[in-house]
Amino acid sequence: MQEIHVVTCFVENDGLVLIVKRSSRVGTYRQKWSGISGYLESGKTALEQAWQELQEETGLNPANASLVKEGELLVVNDEELDKSWFVHPFRFVADEIDQVKLDWENTEHVWINPEQIHTYQTVPGLAEAWLKVK
Repeated sequence: MQEIHVVTCFVENDGLVLIVKRSSRVGTYRQKWSGISGYLESGKTALEQAWQELQEETGLNPANASLVKEGELLVVNDEELDKSWFVHPFRFVADEIDQVKLDWENTEHVWINPEQIHTYQTVPGLAEAWLKVK
């Protein structure tokens, strides 16, 4: 199995968590719900990558969001894609929910109670990633 490191960011505001629906233009898991995520680029720490993904995909940055927790690494195996995803989960708090502005990678966003994650068709391991930063 190919091993791929990614970051997944959960953004919280007033007890609700942001999840986004992946567009048909991304490489994997099209039309599935996820956190803000991206591949861990060479030479970057997972936290640096997390901030970059937040900025690119939501417009959030250290001026309007803050890190709450960096969770333990989670390995999610996808037999169908023959990939092992090494997920570096993060939890951030956003000052205002209306500050989120999606880019092309996601088509929709919703703020949900974290216990509702399992009711959405998500990327593999999203609920488990949330538990790492809960």
